[in-house]
Amino acid sequence: MTDSHAASATRPGAGAAKLKVLVYSDDVRTREQVILALGRRPHPDLPEVTYVEVATEPVVVEVLDAGGVDLVVLDGEAVPAGGMGIAKQLKDELHDCPPVVVLTGRPQDAWLATWSRAEAAVPHPIDPVQLAESVVALLRARVPARA
Repeated sequence: MTDSHAASATRPGAGAAKLKVLVYSDDVRTREQVILALGRRPHPDLPEVTYVEVATEPVVVEVLDAGGVDLVVLDGEAVPAGGMGIAKQLKDELHDCPPVVVLTGRPQDAWLATWSRAEAAVPHPIDPVQLAESVVALLRARVPARA
């Protein structure tokens, strides 16, 4: 995958470079649900999105260390490394950590996502509308910085 970070249009979604979203879960179905919920373009005003699917914590860290990721979606129910612990580690260790969305086991676990310093939490089962709203809000904040 080759991603250019140069945005070349006045309108964020028109001709801009693709946004890269990392999706972490040990469960391939959860990764598929996230990608299907968001689609190639979560909002018409945003550039297209490419996805990096990751099933293990070491690869999450490796991909983020390499840079170029605009948003991270972490499954809080993944094993052996849960998304909330990974989010906390990323926020503590990466200087310019991209925004993080944590998928929680239930709505009452949102406080744990706050502890992890994730910018948003969406409970399982994944509600495509709620996930898209959270992701779009976080990506919109990133697009002007890329122009």
